[in-house]
Amino acid sequence: MTISRWLASCTMAVMGKGRLEAFSDGVIAIIITIMVLEMKVPHGESFAVLRPLLPVFLSYVLSFLYVGIYWNNHHHMLHVTTHVTGSILWANLNLLFWLSLFPFATGWMGENHFALPPSAVYGFVLLMAGIAYFILQQAIIASQGPSSVLRKAIGSDWKGKLSPLLYVAGIVSSLFSAWAAQAIYVFVAVLWLIPDRRIEHALRQAER
Repeated sequence: MTISRWLASCTMAVMGKGRLEAFSDGVIAIIITIMVLEMKVPHGESFAVLRPLLPVFLSYVLSFLYVGIYWNNHHHMLHVTTHVTGSILWANLNLLFWLSLFPFATGWMGENHFALPPSAVYGFVLLMAGIAYFILQQAIIASQGPSSVLRKAIGSDWKGKLSPLLYVAGIVSSLFSAWAAQAIYVFVAVLWLIPDRRIEHALRQAER
């Protein structure tokens, strides 16, 4: 049984999406707040005291980009979602669970200057968040049918398929070179930062 069929077989009660969007936005806002609080204010008034915080700041910037990318895509995906089901609610909670681990993985990696084990754990969290997003995407498609705007918009979804493979490559690379792993994680973030207007285009076509 495919993921789509399994999700479609879950509870099919139709519900509004307002609370799902509000809850998700609130959790993501808290995640970003927790991450920035990891940067403790240094004691001293010279710029030199900021130097030890550089790895923490860089890891925060990278994670902020990832959380922002997820929030952006999550917003677009729910915009074309007409209703939610029980399977969508649980799939969304699964995504939020892995996103909520970003502050821990980010702080551990930054505090240890991108050491090998923290970099591997960070990559694992990225991988699981990517898988969770895919499951949520499939849950929405399963509930709204193959002719839904979302299904037409994602198309082959080459970035969604390539990203997990790059995360795995980053995890493997972190066993030998943490900087090689970071380069892969940054590359994936830049890949998703490129404007992706598939959903906007599909929505305009549907409106016509």
